[in-house]
Amino acid sequence: MKYTIATIPGDGVGPEVTAAAVKVLEKVGAVYGHEFAFIEAAAGGCAIDEFGAPLPDASLEACRASDAVFLGAVGGPRWDHLEGNLRPESGLLKLRKSLGLYANIRPSFLHEALKDACPLKPEIAGPGIDICIVRELAGGIYFGDRGRRTGPMGEEAFDTECYSWKEVQRIARVAFRLAGKRRKKLTSVDKANVLQSSRLWRDAVAETAAEFPAVELGHMYVDNAAMQLVRQPRQFDVIVTTNMFGDILSDEASTIAGSIGMLPSASLGDGPPGLYEPVHGSAPEIAGRDLANPLAAILSAAMMLRYSLGCEREAAAVERAVATVLALGFRTADIQTPGGRLAGTREMTQHVLGEITTHGGES
Repeated sequence: MKYTIATIPGDGVGPEVTAAAVKVLEKVGAVYGHEFAFIEAAAGGCAIDEFGAPLPDASLEACRASDAVFLGAVGGPRWDHLEGNLRPESGLLKLRKSLGLYANIRPSFLHEALKDACPLKPEIAGPGIDICIVRELAGGIYFGDRGRRTGPMGEEAFDTECYSWKEVQRIARVAFRLAGKRRKKLTSVDKANVLQSSRLWRDAVAETAAEFPAVELGHMYVDNAAMQLVRQPRQFDVIVTTNMFGDILSDEASTIAGSIGMLPSASLGDGPPGLYEPVHGSAPEIAGRDLANPLAAILSAAMMLRYSLGCEREAAAVERAVATVLALGFRTADIQTPGGRLAGTREMTQHVLGEITTHGGES
């Protein structure tokens, strides 16, 4: 098969981890007989510097014409002085909206080899932490009305949380289907004791549950969910929640997995292309120093193979390779523990490449 992949290296460590993901896809192509054509597109701070916009029209069109999109990272403090609609992150929001991406899937899996990198006590972490957070991506407070105005106490700012019944149902269905393929347990997270938008969210999710009788549904307030993630994380299977709550909770869940450098993500809509990116951000303080953990990007490439390209065995091969490298003791600085074999971005990538084989076959 031949696939066209749009790559957006972006800012900070983005180009480094994107290069790792591209090399992994190329190795998969060589092993399994696929051909990947990569089209690089500019977005984020680098696009602002070169083109004056965080998402140039040409970049958006390149993404629309691809089978899938891989994003490294965007943003950094050097662009923080810009107005909100001109910042690098606004380009990412526009890209998600333009591609119709409303479901962000963020798995948090604690590898046995990384149990010492988990900050939780062994008796709490233990074996079996395997959580998938499904974050609504196209609505909520990140896309609601916002602005500044003069109020009775002077200048004030506002951001509006708004969800429709259909928006909640479509993300709930994604989460229910995913839970049905896993341990058949779904936790919906909201703040229904305070927020009207959360009350609608809870009602819509509860109604949708009737379509999936095999999946157990529970509801939890977001503050309790944040506490339970560190108190008893193994109680969770799939979590579905709003845009902002999902943004926050998935970062917390990444720490349970050992590091935010281990957390991949997939952003999906009702059709191609999907968008795949590591969750860790641009980390400008370590950019260009061969320190970034490439595993989140590599695992994001595995998600691309599975969800957008229908290459399940290839995705599994990449995930096995990552698990093998971790079991051999190789560690980037963010997951380093006593006895670990410290490796930089490029070396860690090479170790993963060396382990990608057909199942039971030769590379």
